[in-house]
Amino acid sequence: MVAVTAPRRELPRKALVVGGVVLAWLVLWLVFRNSGTLPLDASELTPLHRWVNEVNDAVGASRNSNPVFLHFFNEIRLVVDEFVTFVQALVAQPSFGRPVPVVGWLGVVAVAGFASLVVAGWRVALLAVAGFVLLGLQGLWQESMDTLSLTLAAVVIALLFGIPLGIWAGLSDRARRVMTPVLDFMQTMPTFVYLAPLTLFFLIGPASATIATLIYAAPPAIRITAHAIRSVPRDTVEASESLGATGGQTLVKVLLPSARKTIVLGVNQTIMAALSMVTIAALIDAPGLGKTVVKALQTLDVGTAFNAGLAIVVLAIVLDRVTTAATERRTLPRWALFGGLGVTGVAVYFSHTYLWAAEFPSEFEVGSSIRQGATAATEWVQDSLPVITGGVKDFVTWALINPLQALLAESPWLLVALVVVALSFLVGGVRSAVVSAACLGLLIATGLWQDAMVTLASTLVATIMVMVLGVVVGVWMGRSRRADRVIRPVLDAGQVMPAFVYLVPFLALFSASRFTAIIAAVVFAAPVAIKIIADGVRAVPPAAVEASAALGSSSWQTIVKVQLPMARGAVTLAANQGLIHVLSMVVVGGLVGAGALGYDVVAGFSQGQLYGKGLAAGVAIVVLGVMLDRLTQAAAKRWTNQEVR
Repeated sequence: MVAVTAPRRELPRKALVVGGVVLAWLVLWLVFRNSGTLPLDASELTPLHRWVNEVNDAVGASRNSNPVFLHFFNEIRLVVDEFVTFVQALVAQPSFGRPVPVVGWLGVVAVAGFASLVVAGWRVALLAVAGFVLLGLQGLWQESMDTLSLTLAAVVIALLFGIPLGIWAGLSDRARRVMTPVLDFMQTMPTFVYLAPLTLFFLIGPASATIATLIYAAPPAIRITAHAIRSVPRDTVEASESLGATGGQTLVKVLLPSARKTIVLGVNQTIMAALSMVTIAALIDAPGLGKTVVKALQTLDVGTAFNAGLAIVVLAIVLDRVTTAATERRTLPRWALFGGLGVTGVAVYFSHTYLWAAEFPSEFEVGSSIRQGATAATEWVQDSLPVITGGVKDFVTWALINPLQALLAESPWLLVALVVVALSFLVGGVRSAVVSAACLGLLIATGLWQDAMVTLASTLVATIMVMVLGVVVGVWMGRSRRADRVIRPVLDAGQVMPAFVYLVPFLALFSASRFTAIIAAVVFAAPVAIKIIADGVRAVPPAAVEASAALGSSSWQTIVKVQLPMARGAVTLAANQGLIHVLSMVVVGGLVGAGALGYDVVAGFSQGQLYGKGLAAGVAIVVLGVMLDRLTQAAAKRWTNQEVR
């Protein structure tokens, strides 16, 4: 009989030691407050920042003479730029001496509808047609097509590399061991971090945006493809080999067909990641809806930001539903196939030939009404609900954000470093302590220690709020099938939306502030944490819950003493994933007043003299992410380590 014992008795002692470390920190903070904090003004640069600026200038001066750039980086940029330009010429930008693209709005809508009909069915086809028409009605047709062009170009290139690498990792243990830490690192990095170094080698513009997007979007394709290949039953592979099939035949005729559904899911995740990254890549001059959102956020124009954000959501939902439905095999009747193909061909011909079918009719426009409505709603909220919104913002700011920020940013750097290393040792042992010490050293080297502590404070506050929301809603969903059926579709829709979109409604409610970025981060990260905890609670054996009820436990006692302890693995995983999502979003919040590292990164793109500082801020974000990721993983491993006998 297998029995799971209670956690080791060392845990209460460790909890006391952790409490003692924190108490000592508070006492020493009171004594040494605001000394040794390594402050740096917004316009101040360190020698490292100046050196990076000099490197950037030197690279720019030698870009057309250095052989490495002439024969490698410039060639890559040229090839990607040509491909992106070609895709844009088809559907987004005037091309080949024409005032309109090769295929106008009517042809694009028809192609989208027909492709959706073939792979996903008529319901999704109607959704796709309605969604694309809405993009035109919003007055954002060209911006939407630019975003779609960059997304598709990045996805095509990412899949050309990602699927073969995924197959290799699925077939080879050695390849998987080499790729796994690289993919883990890439998926830990916030989206902002990809942009700064790429502009150093590829300049700003669509090419750099596409390269950043495909790098960010490739890991899901690689990881999920490898998982799909490895999930094919071994008996099926052995049967193929016993019939004399070669390795290539087994791959093409057995492994890939069996793994098709999961690989298509990887394509879906790649598309969603690419769309999210393309919108953020507006910071390096990527055309499309992201640029509209960025300009609107910088001028606090909520109406325009809401209209463009809605277009991003519509595009994301259409792409998500089409690729999700494509995981199921469908057979289209011949009459529908040829009839749809004929209608699509006629629509493409019209949109190529006639101006009315090429340019979306401007007289049918609802975007101005959406903008005006969003602006009016924002003004009404700000005029009518300042007590509620201001009260919530002030309470969270003064009760949570300010105290934690003061503790981290106003403590001597050496004290914070010693506390973090000590806590890392208590939680994860020597390895975690060494990793934390190395990360803290790198943070100091970037010259942005105080900004990093401010960002860390915001990240921790948002993560605490995510976990509270995750536990409450996740337990509810895990215990109630009805609640799960109602809430899960909302969470799924929330995970589809790119990060930028979350800033818009909270900017309207709370104006530009740290709190706005934190609340947006909470809403962005909560869906993944809630779903993980809900699945963990549901996975608790019903016999354990029934035994608890039979012993007279109340619902609260069952949750606290049975379900949550037995789902602790899911809870720690939710904390890890929630924290990584929060860190990414808190940095994006630099556009709406979050300050600290997020502001440094944005300023590095917009002000040439701050490029080195912005790049250093990106490194600091990566370092924070690695430290927090490794620390939470170590805590999860330690917490879930139970004795089984």
